[in-house]
Amino acid sequence: MNTFLNFEVDLENFIDQLNNKLQHNKKRIKELLDTPHKTYANFVKPLEMMEEYLEHFFTPLSHLNSVSNTQQTQKVYAESLPIITQYSSELSQNLEIYKAYKTILEKEQDQLNDEQKRVLKLNIQNFELSGAHLDELTKQRLQDINIRKSELSNSFSQNLLDATNAYEYIITDEKDIEGLPSSELKSAKFTDEDEKVKYKFTLQMPSYIAYMTYGPNRAIREELYRAYVTRAPQNAQIIEELLQLRHEMANLLGFKNYAAYSLATKMAEDEKSVLNFLDNLLINSQAQAKKELQEVQSLSDETLQAHDTAFYSELLKKQKYDIDEELYRPYFEQSKVINGMFDFLNKLFNLEFKKVDLVLWDDKATAYDLYLNNTLKARLFLDLEARKSKRGGAWMHNWQAHCLDEKNNEQLASAFVVCNFPPSSKDAPSLLRHDDVVTLFHEMGHTIHHLLSDVNENEVSGVNGVEWDAVEFPSQFLENFAYEPKVLKLFASHHETGEIIPDAMIEKLVRSKNFLSASSMLRQLEFSIFDFRLHTQLYQGDEIQELLNEIRTKTALVQTPEYNKFQNGFAHIFAGGYAAGYYSYKWAEVLSADAFFEVVNEGIFNSKTAKKYLEIVLKKGGSYSMQKLFFQLMQRDPDPMALLKINGIHK
Repeated sequence: MNTFLNFEVDLENFIDQLNNKLQHNKKRIKELLDTPHKTYANFVKPLEMMEEYLEHFFTPLSHLNSVSNTQQTQKVYAESLPIITQYSSELSQNLEIYKAYKTILEKEQDQLNDEQKRVLKLNIQNFELSGAHLDELTKQRLQDINIRKSELSNSFSQNLLDATNAYEYIITDEKDIEGLPSSELKSAKFTDEDEKVKYKFTLQMPSYIAYMTYGPNRAIREELYRAYVTRAPQNAQIIEELLQLRHEMANLLGFKNYAAYSLATKMAEDEKSVLNFLDNLLINSQAQAKKELQEVQSLSDETLQAHDTAFYSELLKKQKYDIDEELYRPYFEQSKVINGMFDFLNKLFNLEFKKVDLVLWDDKATAYDLYLNNTLKARLFLDLEARKSKRGGAWMHNWQAHCLDEKNNEQLASAFVVCNFPPSSKDAPSLLRHDDVVTLFHEMGHTIHHLLSDVNENEVSGVNGVEWDAVEFPSQFLENFAYEPKVLKLFASHHETGEIIPDAMIEKLVRSKNFLSASSMLRQLEFSIFDFRLHTQLYQGDEIQELLNEIRTKTALVQTPEYNKFQNGFAHIFAGGYAAGYYSYKWAEVLSADAFFEVVNEGIFNSKTAKKYLEIVLKKGGSYSMQKLFFQLMQRDPDPMALLKINGIHK
């Protein structure tokens, strides 16, 4: 059995090592192409594992650049992107490999198992979507486009990180921090050279959210909001060029637009299906969202502006549910939440997590070995606290995939979970908001989907090979349990007194779960519709803002100020993999809500559906279409009404 990889990045020699690896791979590819009688075992498998080993090498650098960003990591990462993109483009356009895959699928049809057939079919599709069958001139242009796209996405992300880190707002008047939770004040407080106590707020998510939610000074809220929604103005040019390149690429590959190209690898049938799905949610959410806004507006004498909504929403939440998020945080101490989540996964799936003592990229990062039914299955790395060198947000990044290698040895899976929770210190533990708990469960849902795979072909193992609009299904499924009383009682105990969270507090939390849920739905639909429509034709210059403004007439019930350039920070679609695919969150939420209700109805811990979910969805990874796996799990198609129900939206 292959052991887990050590986390090592040699920044000084990385580019040389990368070039050497790619040279070796190219030589090996040539040897494989010279094989007279190509089979799955002697041709496809070695190529498949070559890609896996390249991931092993490259993933630590991209991870380090995200969690411990320095000028050196930026430089090495930026230098490596064109090199690896060119290699990947050449490989994905190799006509000889494409033809060999088609021949093997045809000739070995009866000898291949379902996993192997899926590898071949997905690869053939990917070759066609990369232009392997096109003329040399077109292929070269597609390669150039891919290299430029990767450079632009990296610049977009770096600009956003730099702009976020560059801003700070200093408060000296105690009146301006009245009402802020003590834990937030502790994080913001500092003493200057003259021994004066001051408070610093930044655009880092925990700090920004704290003032927007509790900050009493409206002018400061507006200043912070303006700074946040005008970050990285240089990204506007990047967006234009990215949209041009995506549109050109789609056209070269025979698609009328990038949205159509994107849907080729997704569950959704066509553009109309996606837009109808989103419009239907919009129509069903608008009336309730308007009522929600009226309630929030009733607490303010002035017409609500974009920088007021979080503040007055929090006041309404307290009034309506008598819920103060700050009172909950002592019950959600980070390490207890982690251990409680592990306990929950143990009860649901018989998983066990054992801490491993390793030297990692940061003192706060930890590693665990994961056991399923007492058998070592995978390794998990956690890095959960916010710091300046780390990009914002939360994500799961897969490293190794479960598979059998060329010599039939089993390789176990590994993955990283990254979040940006309040930092702990010697004097203060990291106390989470309940939203943070939900985020952790969400990312863990992705993680176990990858780590529990039993699939033997790495390219369809775990999250690999899963349709993009189904990949959020396991993460959303798990996050729903963060509101279940049975689950909360496993870990929500006061970090000082040990008192388990009272039933009355849980009840309030559950009742408040769908607080302003229709408004939240409209916000997500704004992002989804904007992203999808933006890729149905080529938008440039002012047209981009005009499209967003048009969508906002239906989705933004509080007027958005003209200076808001949200798109310049929309990293999911301009620096991540969600272009023409942001709708996937809602599409997958239908699957997750539907399966979740089934498990809850069966009592959670004794649920037959939960056991089936482990066997069918988690263990089978991307080896079958999620459409097929979902039908196998539920014995029916997904019910779209489950999405409205879980959000408490009444038609």
